[in-house]
Amino acid sequence: MSTTTVAVAPLTTQDAEALIDAARAAAEAADVAVAVTVLDAGGHLLAFRRDDRAVLIAGETSTRKAYTALQLNAPTADLVDAVQPGGLFHTLPTALDQPLLFIAGGVPVHRGGRLIGAIGVGGGAPDQDHGFATAAVRSLA
Repeated sequence: MSTTTVAVAPLTTQDAEALIDAARAAAEAADVAVAVTVLDAGGHLLAFRRDDRAVLIAGETSTRKAYTALQLNAPTADLVDAVQPGGLFHTLPTALDQPLLFIAGGVPVHRGGRLIGAIGVGGGAPDQDHGFATAAVRSLA
């Protein structure tokens, strides 16, 4: 029996810039100033941009959202309930010394069914940030 491994192209800086542009365009259309972070599959920063009008903490939240989505391979919007008392990951935010943030706005990026990175958006309401990040990922497909 032979197994075949199909190579999947990694997330490139060109992809990262396209994700940032798409997220920012969605945010601008909603008149929301945001920060956007894109990480590769190893959790390394590929691209970051913060709008001049975005609150300063948006940069930190966008990065933590991207990191959380990458590490758990799930949109942060899907994890919010899991960290509430009684939830599956209730102790996770305090058990690890990692920059996790369980607020909507982080979305993993897949190619060919494989995790290749993540995007995080901060600065708007959580549902808005999730929508901007999701729109960006859809635009890359």
